[in-house]
Amino acid sequence: MGELLTHDEYKAIAAGLEFPTQAFIDGSFRPALSGKTFETVNPATGKILANVVSCSAQDVDFAVEKARDAFEDGRWSRLHPTARKEILIRLAKLLKHNARELAVLESLDSGKTIYDCENVDVPETIHCLTWHAELIDKIYDQVSPASDNHIAMIVREPVGVVGLVLPWNFPLLMLAWKIGPALAAGNSVIVKPAKETTLTALRVAELAMEAGIPAGVFNVLPGSGAEVGEPLGRHMDVDMVSFTGSTETGRRFPRYSAESNLKEVTLEMGGKNPAVVLDDAENLDRVAAHVVNGAFWNMGENCSASSRLIVQRGVKDELLKRMIAHAREWPMGDPLNPENRVGALVSKAHFDKVCSYFEKGQNVLLGGRAKDGFVEPTIIDVADRQAKIVREEVFGPVLSVLTVESFDEAIALANDTEYGLAASIYTANTKRAIRGARAIRAGTVTVNSFGEGDITTPFGGFKSSGFGGRDNGIHAHDQYTRIKTIWLDLTDDADEAVA
Repeated sequence: MGELLTHDEYKAIAAGLEFPTQAFIDGSFRPALSGKTFETVNPATGKILANVVSCSAQDVDFAVEKARDAFEDGRWSRLHPTARKEILIRLAKLLKHNARELAVLESLDSGKTIYDCENVDVPETIHCLTWHAELIDKIYDQVSPASDNHIAMIVREPVGVVGLVLPWNFPLLMLAWKIGPALAAGNSVIVKPAKETTLTALRVAELAMEAGIPAGVFNVLPGSGAEVGEPLGRHMDVDMVSFTGSTETGRRFPRYSAESNLKEVTLEMGGKNPAVVLDDAENLDRVAAHVVNGAFWNMGENCSASSRLIVQRGVKDELLKRMIAHAREWPMGDPLNPENRVGALVSKAHFDKVCSYFEKGQNVLLGGRAKDGFVEPTIIDVADRQAKIVREEVFGPVLSVLTVESFDEAIALANDTEYGLAASIYTANTKRAIRGARAIRAGTVTVNSFGEGDITTPFGGFKSSGFGGRDNGIHAHDQYTRIKTIWLDLTDDADEAVA
């Protein structure tokens, strides 16, 4: 995105922003049918940014009706793949043109640092949409090996009306992860952004209309989980729901599906991700930088955050010394100051939750202080492997350190969790790296680095971390399509009569 601006320049942009506050349904902004609104707050200052409409089941019904109309008449679902591609690429260009505004809007609404919004979230959002758009006319269907008298075609068709329920930790990027493949496949979508972070989704909807996405195809309904998320999950005319968020909330959607129309459900949920550092790991300084990044990036509000450091005793002290040094490169403060790497937690409620994991008597090696929505990057050496801070997803900049004696103990401890989203393993031994990566029950395992792969690699988890599908890669398109077999009988009736 180019060079970062100064703190004062970002504050000036923020002061001039106009906030979208209404639901986006059938190509235009609309108030909630109930007339209700809720306050959206800047978590870094506690000040109210805007009053946003609070939708309900009535608005869901209206949006689903319009989305269904759009899908059935084919204005998007039957549009030529190249035409859909061109429109989505036009949207990506509009996002790029408005990138700085989107970055500041994202920072104000979520507490994320402008450093990350400028360097990660907005560029990756644009890249994601472009990648999926370019894929539209490059995915081929199949012909099965049938007999000479038959042709069997295996074709993909869009699912229909899709509910997309977003988390608050990466509002723009998770929006792109879902609308990219869902719209590319030809579906109509109803986006439910997290109540804490609604503004950028509404702005993207406006740009989508400008790009040429037809009315009714891209809808955004702000509101609570109970008033919008559950009605989407239970709606008899919604064909699929894709959810990203907490495991606790995600568990509800299969139940909503079972109790309604058995709609398809995909879930990407929480994690308690291990960073396994073995005693033969090379370049501990580089390892330390990766572990610190994995633990503190986005204030630890990341489902794939490295929240458990599992380290062999032989390298523990030296690694921790280097990690504490690297943590100094993560200053905390005003998210609009580009020098800061740690911003505010998304809400007062979440701040209180993260703070509840700080207890007296903990062996705090770094940080441990929290005030006014900000939590310092914190490292805690933990002896009790059943401690709450080890077992539960903190979702804050808090890293638990667990000491092991062997490779086998490290892998067993890495798997000792209900979650299985991501993991990393650090070792100079290639065989141990591959053995460890295979043995760890997680959807993504990185070797000698922290990460999630990239747009080309499927992302999702095992166990309580995932269900039903994957984001990113060609695999993401699979979950927004249905597979149909078309069987053609080529037998000539005259030939059959002669026989």
